[in-house]
Amino acid sequence: MGPGWKNPLKNPLKSQGCVAFLTSACLFAGGCSSMKVKMGWRVDLNQTPISSIQASLPKGPAIAPGQKSPLVVALTEPNGQVLLTEGQGAGKVMWKDLQITATVVLADEHGILSFPEDPRASFGKVGHVVVTVLSRPNLHAELDVTVRYDVAFYSDFSGRPGMSGLNGSDGLSGISGTSGSMDPNNPSPGGDGSNGTNGSDGKDGDPGGSAPPIDVRLALQPETHPLLQVSVSAPGHRRLYLVDPKGGSLTVKADGGPGGSGGHGGRGGRGGSGGIGTPSGHDGSNGLDGRNGFDGPQGKGGLITVTYDPQVRPFLGALHLSSRNGPAPIYKEAPVSPIW
Repeated sequence: MGPGWKNPLKNPLKSQGCVAFLTSACLFAGGCSSMKVKMGWRVDLNQTPISSIQASLPKGPAIAPGQKSPLVVALTEPNGQVLLTEGQGAGKVMWKDLQITATVVLADEHGILSFPEDPRASFGKVGHVVVTVLSRPNLHAELDVTVRYDVAFYSDFSGRPGMSGLNGSDGLSGISGTSGSMDPNNPSPGGDGSNGTNGSDGKDGDPGGSAPPIDVRLALQPETHPLLQVSVSAPGHRRLYLVDPKGGSLTVKADGGPGGSGGHGGRGGRGGSGGIGTPSGHDGSNGLDGRNGFDGPQGKGGLITVTYDPQVRPFLGALHLSSRNGPAPIYKEAPVSPIW
């Protein structure tokens, strides 16, 4: 290296710039765990003494089928300092340094727990989670996860939204007039500017999609605490729910899809400026703005037919239906066998 060479890291501004660039690159790539550890944003459990570990669900010990809940793990050092996991715990412990083993309940690599949407997979069972520190297999925490049904469930078969219309094109600006002469001994007029062209109209939005017909069947779950077995079916689709009418509900939607927004009309082009002269030319007229497109019409709502067992009648308030821009739902009371 020549005598004129300078180490950029000795320049604090350049050094900060390099760190910022590397940090941004690591975050964009979604990795660089070692960089996060060096910057103090994360801890390396291989180099950190841990005396105990505990797992918890801050949003409650129970999860409804199809819903998710984040897991938080607390690791205590011998000096009493507590380290929490990243994510919901907003801590410095990386999930990649922990192993999650789950039964009945599902767990992903970011510590998010969930039960399958189909209630038959978890009914009458208790989920179990074991969290182990990979670098210390003998250090682990266990957690039971129960199932709940007293939440608001949704089954949405509404039509798709219509596509928005294209915007109109802007008009072209007019051309400025040619310059004349302002010499009093040899005057000549300036040329007129040409008119701007009109903007084109925006396109109309597409119609919203129509919802399919929906068939809802309700039976009473044969348990001491009444639960509602619900089947919601549309052509080619079927979803099952187990609802606790004390605090829980099911909303079935078969709304017509909203129409697409109309495109904006293009702006009219500006008229060209009149040329300077004696006299000066006239400015061209501005083009007219294009018309905005009309919003597309809403799609048709689907017909919802509800067949419920007589034992379910006292709990029908837990069922909510919506079929906007469609026919009114139909209710039928008739014996309904257990759905599963």
